Amino acid sequence: MNANLGNLDRVIRIILGLALIVAPLLNIPAVWSSTVLSYGSMAVGLVLVVTGLFRFCPLYRIFGISTCKL
Repeated sequence: MNANLGNLDRVIRIILGLALIVAPLLNIPAVWSSTVLSYGSMAVGLVLVVTGLFRFCPLYRIFGISTCKL
């Protein structure tokens, strides 16, 4: 696994991922009262946080994208 996420991309993913994990727990906005949307949001948030921490995105590799400056 070669790194393919740059620093800005990582920070954005981690912040957005944490927001998607926390928002359903706080029920902000009220749209998170749906169980399916809550768990879906948490799953997407978890994927964003994990890809940000490991500096690797499988979709970037498939499409040949790299925001990492080597």
